[in-house]
Amino acid sequence: MSIRRKITAVVMAAALSLAMLGGCAKPQETQAEGDVLTVKILNNKESLCLAPVHIAIINGYFDEEFEAIGQEYEVVTSNIDTITEQITSGEINAGYGLTGSLMQPISNGLAISFVTGLHRGCTKFYAKNGSGIESVEDLRGKTIGVPSLSDSSIIQLKRKLYSLGFTVNGEDADVQFVAYSMTDLPTALDNGAVDAVGLHDPVAYSAENSYDFIKILDIGEDEVFSQEYCCQAYVSQELIEKNPEGAAAYTRAIQKAAAFVQALPDEAARLQVENGYMPSESDADVVRYGEILASLNYEPSISLGRETFRASFIDLQATGDLDPNLDLEEFVAKVYPTLEGVPDSVVYDPDTQEFTEID
Repeated sequence: MSIRRKITAVVMAAALSLAMLGGCAKPQETQAEGDVLTVKILNNKESLCLAPVHIAIINGYFDEEFEAIGQEYEVVTSNIDTITEQITSGEINAGYGLTGSLMQPISNGLAISFVTGLHRGCTKFYAKNGSGIESVEDLRGKTIGVPSLSDSSIIQLKRKLYSLGFTVNGEDADVQFVAYSMTDLPTALDNGAVDAVGLHDPVAYSAENSYDFIKILDIGEDEVFSQEYCCQAYVSQELIEKNPEGAAAYTRAIQKAAAFVQALPDEAARLQVENGYMPSESDADVVRYGEILASLNYEPSISLGRETFRASFIDLQATGDLDPNLDLEEFVAKVYPTLEGVPDSVVYDPDTQEFTEID
């Protein structure tokens, strides 16, 4: 009998969907056979950047990879901003997050390891047209609005400003950061409450087209950051220890899904909307989502993801955001291990509908 995926929902709407499966769903288990942990994959609706998770569910890549190793998995619909609590409680053990946002929690003991880079270019910084701020070099003495004080936008901007000679931490810092909700940031900039803002797509895309803002930094266009992953897939270190086959299956599936999004961004957007993962009031929304996905680089890569982690680590030790006593090589080996049976990258050919693994 084929093994069906199990979807655990922590929101009522998702729970209702599960109930509708009726007798097709097997009883939930916290573990697979023996000590092998069931892979519990974090999902979040209405998050466009999570397209690979959505596509891996919709196109059956999770089904294929876990059936191939004789295991089941669960999809946990929850909040991507509470990773620490979810990993610690065992609610999830596989997910997808912003590299910058996870660097400090990992250095402080969050027991997760990255397994592949997924996409580049989703963070942008803006100033108001006519404000006198035309580049990041003009931010000295300014206040920057960000989604939270632990957000990856701060990490990215600190790294950039530090490279330009700014002091980015402490009482003598050349810039100040203040937190607003993501959707309130464009208004805060427009009203003059802050001098610049850091935004993630799709909010960045909408703000750029709705306000008289100028873009002062786009990590998808920056010479350094365009070669780094803003978002990467991760698994718990416990999962790697107890179920490395499951960790590898998750990684292969999410790589396939990212490769699909890279090859067919418009189709990926359509599938997200049609399957209820993104809201839409008109065809224009689908077009907009497709344009945003096309503007990002969804080519997956383990080696480039590991180099992203390494570069971030080095810079953040220099800025004082990471413990200077941490050893780079030991940390990278633990937090970005090599999983057996996982290719470095995957490419999807829409004409043949086949994947090609790249080692």
